[in-house]
Amino acid sequence: MTRTPHLASASAACCWIPLFALRCEAARRSEPGSPPQPGALLSSEDPRRLWQVSPLARHAGVKPGMTVSQAIGLCAALKLYEPDPVHYDEQFARLLAALAHVSPVVEPTELGLAYVGTDGLEGLYGAPQRIVEAIQLRIAECGLRIGNSRVESAIHNPQSAIRVGWGRGKFVSWVAATRARPGEAVIVHPGVEGKFLFFQPLAVLPLDPDTHRRLRQLGLKTLGHLAALPEDAIVSQFGRTGRRLWRLAAGLTAEPVIGRPTPEPITATLTFFSPVAEREMLAHALDQLVARALRDPRRSGWRVQVVRARAELEHGASWLVEATLKDPTADRERVAAPLKTRLEQAPPVGAVERLAVEFTAFAPGTAELQLFARDASAAARAGRRRALTSVAQEIKLRLKRSYLYHVIEVQPWSRLPERRYALIDYEP
Repeated sequence: MTRTPHLASASAACCWIPLFALRCEAARRSEPGSPPQPGALLSSEDPRRLWQVSPLARHAGVKPGMTVSQAIGLCAALKLYEPDPVHYDEQFARLLAALAHVSPVVEPTELGLAYVGTDGLEGLYGAPQRIVEAIQLRIAECGLRIGNSRVESAIHNPQSAIRVGWGRGKFVSWVAATRARPGEAVIVHPGVEGKFLFFQPLAVLPLDPDTHRRLRQLGLKTLGHLAALPEDAIVSQFGRTGRRLWRLAAGLTAEPVIGRPTPEPITATLTFFSPVAEREMLAHALDQLVARALRDPRRSGWRVQVVRARAELEHGASWLVEATLKDPTADRERVAAPLKTRLEQAPPVGAVERLAVEFTAFAPGTAELQLFARDASAAARAGRRRALTSVAQEIKLRLKRSYLYHVIEVQPWSRLPERRYALIDYEP
């Protein structure tokens, strides 16, 4: 296993398929030519609640997070779908493979949302409009099924669910994709980003609910309203997050697309002679599969960063959980712990016929050979110092000075306590 340097691109095309999982499920279950009907996908973590809701169901008042009984009470014709996360993951991988045929710089973000770096593609395809058309045609040819018909380009199928936005940086391309009609594209040419973003709603920013509420309380409704305020005023209220939001709204930040090399995954699989539903047995099986995957020779010299477990259930359903380890490790218990936690919180809905553990991303080095953390206590101290440094920088950014001090001995022999010690500014 070799390390591949990350590729980056300043110009980006955002490919967005809203309600990706629900559309995949509807494509499998609906009959050709049948009229559309309101539908909803159940949550894989809590099957009593809804995860994704179709536009027809939303029109009837059904919303994500509702219980099944509440939703049926509002829309008696609602069609419910059992989740199959492995299938959605496979379909999304097919989409990413199609995008990789256009550009080597592809950055997936979530199901149905990916960015394509387009730097240097002008010589191959031409203007941005031609690059977008090449992306749409590749998706049309990949065999992906969304809705009641095969996905096609905007030229052949204006009702396609795919929306594409092109611009300088990921944020501008994302906003452009949200403004595009289904099956169409919006292109933001260089130099007009500020004008394009001015009238866009605040909701397009990556906001948590509390920050969004505070901005609304200040009377801000659009990106133009936010960008019109002094940057220092936003920073004083929201810190480093506020600076990033202000610069995004003003069109001054162009976050590049980072092409992450696809690692060669390490997989360990177990097929049960008879379907298993007992959680203790499944947890034990996860331990064994993690241990087997860690012994793979390709893992030597690498720590696990992303691990996931997937299961094939009775009656064709599936179960999938994924965890990103904050501190990459090669320790079996630490790798298996998040999987077993998810097993307890959101167990498979049905008996398991086949179980697999997969390592999909790695970090160099091993837990035994960390250069600056020879043991667990040293690693913990390093983590606390990093956290303290981050907090100190945040305080200094908001209040214009540190307000954190070191206590040092000056005259320990003095009878006066105030002469024994002094305060000096803390600089991490």
